[in-house]
Amino acid sequence: MDTLLATFIFFFAVIDPIGTVPVFIASTKGFSDKEKRATAFKAVLVSGLVLLFFIVVGELLLEAINVPLPAFQIAGGIVVFLFALTMIFGESKPESEMKTVTNTTETAVFPIAMPSIASPGAMLVVVLFTKNSENSLWEQFQSSLVLIAVLVIVLVLLLLSNKVHKLIGDAGASIISRVMGLILSSIAVSNVIDGINQAFHLV
Repeated sequence: MDTLLATFIFFFAVIDPIGTVPVFIASTKGFSDKEKRATAFKAVLVSGLVLLFFIVVGELLLEAINVPLPAFQIAGGIVVFLFALTMIFGESKPESEMKTVTNTTETAVFPIAMPSIASPGAMLVVVLFTKNSENSLWEQFQSSLVLIAVLVIVLVLLLLSNKVHKLIGDAGASIISRVMGLILSSIAVSNVIDGINQAFHLV
């Protein structure tokens, strides 16, 4: 139970569902309610397929190009740490990603599904959290279910985006995004330490 809770917190932090709400509102400005609902469902579906793809084949791709998992874990941890720092000290997720909004019919895919939900950081962490060498198929399946649960939360928040935005506002979303960045940075450091220990057989 503790492991599943930790996985949930990790996925929630890196996907940052609340930070996606202002991006969704800006991207769907002028859309009808029906179009907004369709966009929300499509965005979550696309991002879910992308992240599940990385869960299934991410490590296999690393093996195909002869990249040892500890090396990926160290590199991935560093990248996620830098990503977390931008959430904390730079522009928060809503602020930076709202700048990518364009008047396009594919707003569900860009920028909502990618990079708002299925960000590069999220792609990295789903691979790190479903390592074949350390997790059984059942454990990886459980992690996938946790990921789907987080995506369901994303969908609910997007469908209720106007109410959520009225409740917390852009400032509230920015604060929450920075808190998620702090949590994410600590997990990223832990991954780097774990990768170094495995690479140099320190444990």
